[in-house]
Amino acid sequence: MEREIICVDNKYYILATSSRIDERNRTLKHEETFAIFNAYGEIEPIGLGEQGLYHRGTRHLSRYEMHICKTRPLLLSSTIKEDNSLFTVDLTNADILSGDTLLVPKGSVHILRSKFLFAETCYERIQLENFAPFAVELELSFLFEADFADIFEVRGARRKQKGTYLPADITKDRVVFSYKGLDGITRQTVISFSTPLKRLSAQQAVFRFKLNPKERRAFYITICCIANAEKAVTPAPYKRAFFEIRHKLKHWEDKTCRVYTSNEQFNQWLQRSLADIVMLITHTPYGPYPYAGIPWFNTLFGRDGIITALECLWINPEIAKGTLACLAATQAKEFDAAQDAQPGKIIHEVREGEMAATGEIPFARYYGSVDATPLFIILAGKYYDRTGDQAFIEEIWPNLMLALEWIDKYGDLDEDGFVEYTASKRGLINKGWRDSHDSVFHADGTLAKGPIALVEVQGYVYAAKQEAAKLAEVLGKKDLATRLRQEAEKLKEQFERTFWCEEISCYGLALDGEKQLCKVRSSNAGHLLFSGIIRPERALKLAKLFFKHHFFSGWGIRTISSLEVRYNPLSYHNGSVWPHDNALIAYGLCRYGLKRYALKIMQGLFEASTFFELHRLPELFCGFARRPHEGPTHYPVACHPQAWAAGTVFLLLQGCLGLGFKKNEIRFYHPILPDFLDAIWIKNLRMSEARVDLYLKRYEDDVVINVLRKEGEIKIIVEK
Repeated sequence: MEREIICVDNKYYILATSSRIDERNRTLKHEETFAIFNAYGEIEPIGLGEQGLYHRGTRHLSRYEMHICKTRPLLLSSTIKEDNSLFTVDLTNADILSGDTLLVPKGSVHILRSKFLFAETCYERIQLENFAPFAVELELSFLFEADFADIFEVRGARRKQKGTYLPADITKDRVVFSYKGLDGITRQTVISFSTPLKRLSAQQAVFRFKLNPKERRAFYITICCIANAEKAVTPAPYKRAFFEIRHKLKHWEDKTCRVYTSNEQFNQWLQRSLADIVMLITHTPYGPYPYAGIPWFNTLFGRDGIITALECLWINPEIAKGTLACLAATQAKEFDAAQDAQPGKIIHEVREGEMAATGEIPFARYYGSVDATPLFIILAGKYYDRTGDQAFIEEIWPNLMLALEWIDKYGDLDEDGFVEYTASKRGLINKGWRDSHDSVFHADGTLAKGPIALVEVQGYVYAAKQEAAKLAEVLGKKDLATRLRQEAEKLKEQFERTFWCEEISCYGLALDGEKQLCKVRSSNAGHLLFSGIIRPERALKLAKLFFKHHFFSGWGIRTISSLEVRYNPLSYHNGSVWPHDNALIAYGLCRYGLKRYALKIMQGLFEASTFFELHRLPELFCGFARRPHEGPTHYPVACHPQAWAAGTVFLLLQGCLGLGFKKNEIRFYHPILPDFLDAIWIKNLRMSEARVDLYLKRYEDDVVINVLRKEGEIKIIVEK
């Protein structure tokens, strides 16, 4: 996925003048709206400058600071609830002086700020409580600005022209900021206050409070984002809105399998990961879809959504169904060179901001990924295995056929049997998951020239044809199933001959436009284990290679070996560690019976999670070798939360447990657990209308599975 660089003359480079790590940002999201605050609950133009309240690709609030008697309060604590529903901040006053006279000693007044997002609105409750033995008078002020910057502007893009900022509309209890964009749409930010103000302007709101000893006072502020001024938005009351948030969380809790273990730190990783998945899910007209990540990718990404849905398929297949339905609905139906679209191709990303609407960036509806289309077919096949939902497969079958046609007709540009891509004039240069401009190269560091056939994409195509053959058989299309399996086997044989490189004991990274193999050791080759395209003896060679010191950092497998010329542990794609990448490799290792190697990945990522705030694995981290008594090195502009990083733990567990589904059977194939997990409780594991609770206990190298509760027709099969 394009992350740090979408290289189009550096227009979309994410500027990094300072690290996000030191800022201790706090993130909230609901549907199309997200917010990034500092630990005080404020929005300041510092660091990367990405703090703000955003809606549909536009920043609606760019400054939001609170002062007590013109002084910043003192921070006591700041936290996001485990379910990501509420952000609370405990503050107190600094010493309040009048000249040399101390009026209110520090620590006299407690300020509790409680924030959440719901329905395009940021809700805040502010409670003041006086613990001084005397009455105090306080002036509470809020400074605010709304720059209506497009998310790509925040990322560093420079615009030749902006729209028009309209005069602020100020009444006694609210201020409305308006901006008419170059796309002709007027966006608004409405800040409303529940209690009378001393003074209100376009820059500041000032309150005056007198609090007696032990007196408590609370008031509310709502900040509403209006994407189009022609459509009225009326925020719900604070309590009603928070009730709706809790209702949504309860829905996902009821629908989702819950996992608990004997290791409390592992539980914290599990709980935060699930909470992040739920927070990142956005409801589309076609069902729930996991948006990619915050701040830069709070939107629909095809590849990210598919992989996240695959990771979470066993705990909640509803995510996969919504993802498939949404991608089917947005599948390309015609050619559009500006959008990299050909019939049957699955979308790469969708953007709704002003710059996308005006064509300043090509990503309004952009199809520039080479792998989302075969991955779409793979997800459909895995979804059927999980649910047996034949009716839905029949519904999207035309889309699956179009995707297969794209693979054969438009994916294989030169008809050599491999799927490849060419660089776009305005879009992405590289179109695999490692899509930085310098991520595909030869052993001497020379950048590969296209068309480029990536190693992992051939594995995806192989798996896609196998999954499509299975579905064709289910639908009674036996001739098609036979043909697809024959095509998959032919690809497998050709792939082994072409991509294996004995010189590096690895499959090469890619074929360039002259059919020269990029003899580079990359984690991309590990995805072949996931797809099942390679021979068992070479799977073992890969496993041994990945855990040598030049590949395995101690926390995870690097994207490329440290022996490679372009290795840089600080880079985005050339030497860093990506959790989702490792999860796919680990799952593939389990597929080939190499579970001991997979456990090393699980242990590395679990231990890494204990060093990240909130036990939240970021999008990626640096690839430095593990040092004793130190944690992994942060990558400065990594997204967190990030969907496929959050889904990592669930795919790791599925692989190690050998967990699979078939009709009314739940199967465990040679289950194994790491030494740090003595027991696992799996609750509310659903299959069709049936559900089961399980208890798994580790005894050295064995795992015993007990059924605690069973409702409906369901079988548990354990193969050892």
